[in-house]
Formats: sequence, structure tokens, C-alpha cells
Amino acid sequence: MKNNDLIDSLRNIDTSSLVDRVEKNLLELFIEKNFKVGDAIPKELELTEAMGVSRTVIREALLRLRMIGLIESKKHKGSVITSPDLTSILQKSLKPQIMDDDTLREIFEMRLSLEIGMADFIIQRVTPKDIAELKSIVASEPKKSQNHLFQIEQEIKFHGKLYDITGNQTLKNFQKMLLPVFDYVHHSGLLKKHIALKNFVSHKGLVELIEKGSAELLRNGIRNHLENHFSRLFD
Repeated sequence: MKNNDLIDSLRNIDTSSLVDRVEKNLLELFIEKNFKVGDAIPKELELTEAMGVSRTVIREALLRLRMIGLIESKKHKGSVITSPDLTSILQKSLKPQIMDDDTLREIFEMRLSLEIGMADFIIQRVTPKDIAELKSIVASEPKKSQNHLFQIEQEIKFHGKLYDITGNQTLKNFQKMLLPVFDYVHHSGLLKKHIALKNFVSHKGLVELIEKGSAELLRNGIRNHLENHFSRLFD
């Protein structure tokens, strides 16, 4: 074999499995040494010498950790541990137009479950000012929204305020991430069954339930508010 062919063969060796192992070992190291957010991790050269692999492999493993938000570069400190923004990581791949139907259905269900599940937080944390804001949102809605199951503009305003009341930033980020998917599924034809409104609880009705101060009543109200979506998914 000619020298050039030998060099080409060496360059083509797949190092992906090695990078996988280094990434796994780095995560285990951070946990074992009790690294916390803001702590600086060893330099690339130190890691190269300690782990006995090339600097290229170390860089690739660190790049993966940066991509999932576990480390970031800080001026004068190098790479440090950081708390990942879970929703921003998901959002990068959350493109409903290129997802299969099963995945869309599951995301759709997750958003509905979140809204029903956060009723307790809303009742515990809502203030008179919040209720006044909700009433103001409802008052500015078109009259037909009282009998309409889903209008994206009203949903963003009203349900966005509900998420805001929870005080949970991760929940609020999920809301921003999932609403476009919810809207896409609603208009995509994926839900083939017809809407069959019965005793529909409107946004105004939800505000009235919040004022009553019962998490159970609010959970049932939110479920009723979205029951046609559930029936089109599960029935």
C-alpha cells in the first residue's frame, strides 16, 4: 500500500464511538466531582492528557455538551457548567411540518395535559390583579370567541396569561413552544373528526371558575374548554 493510501485510510477511521465514550466519561466526571452551575471545567489540553485521546475528540465531545446546553464559554473562565434551557433545545427540532402524525399527536396531547395539570398552581398563585387582566383579555375578544373552540390569537393572550400566573418559567417556555404546534395540528387535517360543541366553557367561564378558587372546578373547566380536542384524539 502506498503511503498516501495509508494516510487516507487513517483519516477515514470513525471516531464517533470514541467521542460517545468521552462525552459519557465527561458527564460522569462532572457528577462525581460535584460540579455545579458556574464551575469551570478542565481545559482541553488537560482533558486530552488525562483521558489519553486526541484534542479533536475532546473538542467534539465538548461541542456536543455545548449543543445540549450543559456547558458554555465564559470570558476569562473558559468552559463552565451551565443549567440547560430545556425548551430551547427542544424548540430547535420542533418543526411540525416535518414530523410524523404520531409525534404530532403526542405533542398535542402533552400541551392539553399541561393546561389541565397547572390548575392547582393557578388557584394557589392567582392575584386580584391577574383576574382583572384575564377579564380585560376576555372583554377584548371578538364575541364569536365565546362559541369558538380555537382561535390562535385569543389562545396566545388568554392561555399565555394562565401560564404566566403559574410563575413557572419552564411552563411558560413550553407554552410558547407548543402553541404553534397546536395551531398547526388544528389546521393540518390531522384531526379528522368534526367539532361537536356541547356545553362549551369559554375563556370567560374559566375566569369565573378561577374566581371561585377551586382547583378541581378549574381542572374540569379547562378539560371542558378543550374537550372537543380530546374527543377528536381519543374517541
